[in-house]
Amino acid sequence: MKNMLYKIILLLFLIISPFLLLHAQISPPGLGKAKTASWSALGLKRQLDSTGKKEALTYLGLGTKSTPDDSNPFHKQAIFVLNHEVYHKFAKNQQYSYALSYRRQNVYDADAPYHGEGVEQEFRLYGRYAYTFRFGERWKWKNTVRQEFRKFFTADFKEAEENFQLRTRLKTQVNLKLSDKNKQELAFSAEGLFAVSKMYEPKDEWSKFAYKESRLALYYMTDIPNTPLHVDVGYMNDLIKGYRQADFGVHYLAVDLIWNLPYKKKH
Repeated sequence: MKNMLYKIILLLFLIISPFLLLHAQISPPGLGKAKTASWSALGLKRQLDSTGKKEALTYLGLGTKSTPDDSNPFHKQAIFVLNHEVYHKFAKNQQYSYALSYRRQNVYDADAPYHGEGVEQEFRLYGRYAYTFRFGERWKWKNTVRQEFRKFFTADFKEAEENFQLRTRLKTQVNLKLSDKNKQELAFSAEGLFAVSKMYEPKDEWSKFAYKESRLALYYMTDIPNTPLHVDVGYMNDLIKGYRQADFGVHYLAVDLIWNLPYKKKH
């Protein structure tokens, strides 16, 4: 049943990939094997020009997770993220962005009682191209292709087992405007992740380029009245290839708070 689900999801991404935008909520990172997880982020979004075509988003994020045997999403510390991304809307429905990210992720034993093995550090560079279709005043269909370069280190900056990874992410998202008041929206998204890795251990070799996981998410988004703040509250389901302990994927609860700063002309 799960293999059939993976094939269906993969087929959907192959169908939509010729069209492949995302620029809304701060989506949770994958936190590996668990039953449940939590993600929270604080962001600062700055408008970089007077036309609103260029902006930057910097955020700090924190993730926690359960073990594979319990359902407490706050059981174990999982990840710390510092991310900076610059966006440019260069045409009516098109946008590109580029980003630099630092991630510090806790690593745990694969077997109970899941003691901590240590910390893995990651530096990530990525870029994305986005296109959006609009249907009337209320519906938007956003699609994104995102290419990442991920370099891994141990806690003391030595080579990790996985030296580096090239990962491709294809995402489609439908937004429904609920109300102009406070810019309330619902967003449903589906994302497929494919990767190839250069290993350091046990052998210095390349892995095969392959499908890794799918992420399905539902978000409610709104501005907070009389403030420059925007809040997103959501749920994500992470379907990891080959992870059979989570029959219906890893369940994430997510919330992020973004402070919007308008453009200020330099004198």
